[in-house]
Amino acid sequence: MEQHQFFFFLAIILIAARLLSETVARFGVPSVIGELLAGLLVGPSLLGWVTPDIAMKRLAEIGIILLLFEVGMDTNLSRLARSGSKPYIVAVVGFALPFVLGYGVSAWIFGLPELTALFIGGTLTATSIGITVRVLDDLGKRHSDEAQIVIGAAVLDDILGVLALAFLYQFAVEQEVSIKGLAEVSFYIVLFMLLAPVAAKLAAIMIDRLDQHAASPGLLLTMALSLILLFSWLAHAVGAPEIMGGFAAGVAFSQHFGFKFPMGRSKLIFEPSPKLAHRLEEQMRPLIHTFSPLFFVMVGVSLNLSSINWSSGFVWLLAVSLLLVAFIGKFAAGFFIREPRQRQISIGLSMIPRGEVGLIFAQLGFSQEIFKGDLYAALLIVIALTTMSPPFLLKRLYDKSG
Repeated sequence: MEQHQFFFFLAIILIAARLLSETVARFGVPSVIGELLAGLLVGPSLLGWVTPDIAMKRLAEIGIILLLFEVGMDTNLSRLARSGSKPYIVAVVGFALPFVLGYGVSAWIFGLPELTALFIGGTLTATSIGITVRVLDDLGKRHSDEAQIVIGAAVLDDILGVLALAFLYQFAVEQEVSIKGLAEVSFYIVLFMLLAPVAAKLAAIMIDRLDQHAASPGLLLTMALSLILLFSWLAHAVGAPEIMGGFAAGVAFSQHFGFKFPMGRSKLIFEPSPKLAHRLEEQMRPLIHTFSPLFFVMVGVSLNLSSINWSSGFVWLLAVSLLLVAFIGKFAAGFFIREPRQRQISIGLSMIPRGEVGLIFAQLGFSQEIFKGDLYAALLIVIALTTMSPPFLLKRLYDKSG
């Protein structure tokens, strides 16, 4: 893509995202739906003005990393810890149940090959934490108790999804799975999630002190953004999703996160800094509001619904079957923990969106020729509907409960 065309398409995306999100918001619909619709409108599905090229994807990735940074800043780890095992239960059930149901429907009902059925099951395990968080934010529920459980579960789901993707990719390419390799990746991901917030906290304290004595403006924003990108790179280097790096950096800058480090008979105490968190939040907000819509628009652009053979009976039969298990598998996860009924429903619905994570699985299967055209089309329908419908269902749930 030529440079001037890139600028023009970027302008189209930003304008379409803003216009459609404002339009749907006036009708009480979560604004993220407007951004997804903007992607369908300007992408290959309808007008075909924008294609999912590499430059746009990179900007979209920055958008979701910044959004997860904001989520990390808002996450109260002590409050999340008080949720106990609930996020783990929701994550494991929300991962295992769709996988088993998806594999069972594909292999036993439709008679699809083993590897194809495994990839379909893997695709249905996905949860898009970006879309889930944005929907809860649009509904004013990001700081609710159920949101804390959902955020914890979605982060764990992402880690499980990466491991499943590594497993399936090895199986597809090499026709065998290295348990040693998977164990190594698992170890590095867990180690990163444990150590990254601590390391980022130390860096945040240094950045705070530098900013207090800075001779020129913008040091806090520049250094914080550099730290986010550095930890996103580190996350990828150890095999974790890049967004985990943004999340870890956000936790480090949070006003809720501190720790004590024993030094002989004394302790070195790293306290949370509410003033730093407030200053950084004020400076980051314009960047987040600019870049995060790009991510949701690009999810819509990636859903090329014009490639679907809408007249194929097989496509619709498979899509409807997989859609049922996709909804049931994630929705049921909310009912495996003890919570009030409305909260269980909210958690179950919040886990349903597949978004970009489901697309990664589907596109990998398609690129490896595991999915043929009809299979890929059926999965696109499932991903599109599981991405677009939960915001409406969640809004209706919260409207009823007042």
